[in-house]
Amino acid sequence: MKYKHLFGPVPSRRLGISLGVDLVPHKVCSLNCVYCEVGKTTNLTINREEYVPLQDILNELKHYLDQNPELDYITFSGAGEPLLHNGIGQVITFIKSNYPKYKLAILTNSTLLYDQNVRKEILGIDLLLPSLDAVSKKVFKKLNRPNPKLENDKIIDGLIKFSKDFSGTIWLEVFIVPGLNDTIEELELLKNAIIKIAPDQVQLNTLDRPGTESWIEPVSKNRMEEIAAFFKPLPVEIIAKFQSRNKVRSYQKNVEQQIIETIKRLPCTDIDLSEMLGIHINEINKYLSELLHEGTITSHQQERGTFFRAK
Repeated sequence: MKYKHLFGPVPSRRLGISLGVDLVPHKVCSLNCVYCEVGKTTNLTINREEYVPLQDILNELKHYLDQNPELDYITFSGAGEPLLHNGIGQVITFIKSNYPKYKLAILTNSTLLYDQNVRKEILGIDLLLPSLDAVSKKVFKKLNRPNPKLENDKIIDGLIKFSKDFSGTIWLEVFIVPGLNDTIEELELLKNAIIKIAPDQVQLNTLDRPGTESWIEPVSKNRMEEIAAFFKPLPVEIIAKFQSRNKVRSYQKNVEQQIIETIKRLPCTDIDLSEMLGIHINEINKYLSELLHEGTITSHQQERGTFFRAK
């Protein structure tokens, strides 16, 4: 079977061998974050729908999981916001009922957790990886560029309520963008909100590879360490890519080589590579980040997006 909605397993530093489940088309999202590595949001929405056929997802999962693969997690992620799919609860129930040995994780921007129904639907997972980048309305709008109907205080309240009801683990990610959410005022607001949310871990991240907007810069390792110290005594760690990903068990050198050989012949965007190689864009981006980190490839911003070239 050729999978349309499953991808990987991807080489994830946080999740090990992680099978991705993509529930929405490319860039259907409730935010249009300036740093997003998979490009600008093309459908900025908070409407929950069956964006891809539920039965197709279940069929692919059955075919894949019946083979008893070695996985650390099955992760709802992709190139959009997974909670926008109105059948995510049914997918969770299907996996937990038929393949209970597998752990489930959700990567989410947190924006739909204000909805009590959404919170109930996902209580059966093992790990939630939500994000919260800003508390003030001004920074939230400039950094995350939300659907106009979203209110950040309601999003934070949803995170707090979910945390109280959830028996699993929460790793809360904060993506630091210089000049936006790294000011003392915004960091204080974030810290106070995170104390109320009470996640099991706070994970600080910064730019890994070119984002949606070319003016976004990464934060230095020293500054990230200062911010981590500021968040103490909260349990905090830095997950920004100051270490290699290629030691992860699911890192495939043949995929890396396919990418290098392709961009040796012709500079490509991540979308180009995804289409040409038949590999999900999230997986492509994991390898591009590693190759940029190693200095094997370079990136150049052009009108159609970020192009990657082999050195």
